[in-house]
Amino acid sequence: QVQLVELGGGLVQPGGSLRLSCAASGSELIRAAVMGWYRQAPGKQRELVASITNAGKTNYQDSVKGRFSISRDNAKNTVYLQMNSLKPEDTAVYYCNANAFAIHHWGQGTQVTVSS
Repeated sequence: QVQLVELGGGLVQPGGSLRLSCAASGSELIRAAVMGWYRQAPGKQRELVASITNAGKTNYQDSVKGRFSISRDNAKNTVYLQMNSLKPEDTAVYYCNANAFAIHHWGQGTQVTVSS
């Protein structure tokens, strides 16, 4: 059973930075998985923020390009999301996702609040 544990959410002022991490365990399939971060704001649908393949190819939502950076440490089965220049509209619950052979696994989510 794949387990994803997220850390790093919190409250930050506009323009600030946060780093999220997601540690994966439970299956060797994780090593082949596309890892991603999604977010869901109140009243909105969950949306993809960024993803990264096991080869390091990345993909970003347009609204976060140039501000967010996704990376992964395959040896530690951990994926990171560095978020800079945060805006109030980035406020949401952020979820770690592992897509292994079209089966999606989700973390419990971590709250990110951008407010002065």
